[in-house]
Amino acid sequence: MAVSAEEIAFLTDHFSDLGAITTRRMMGGLCVYADGVIFAIVGPDGRHYFKARDDLAEALAAEGASQWRYANEKTGRRAVMPYWTFPEAALDDPDEACTWARKSLAQAD
Repeated sequence: MAVSAEEIAFLTDHFSDLGAITTRRMMGGLCVYADGVIFAIVGPDGRHYFKARDDLAEALAAEGASQWRYANEKTGRRAVMPYWTFPEAALDDPDEACTWARKSLAQAD
């Protein structure tokens, strides 16, 4: 699934309180950056994910988020990635989305 220009515009607007948001297409998805630091992606499945580990991953899971898992098409090996789906409220509310994004960006330090 290719990410549309409309989806990119939605994300850059949704996270505009973080400052300059940039994106980069990758393997059917999209990476989302604030000040050059990746904090979210749109997966090839079209779902939105925050980058998270440790306590943040646990907090997202408590909100009903699920971790990105995939199977390598060539080897069949299953893998998990450090990306968790947006909580439902973050899809609808830019303030909520930016709160989670700031937590993700804080882990990049």
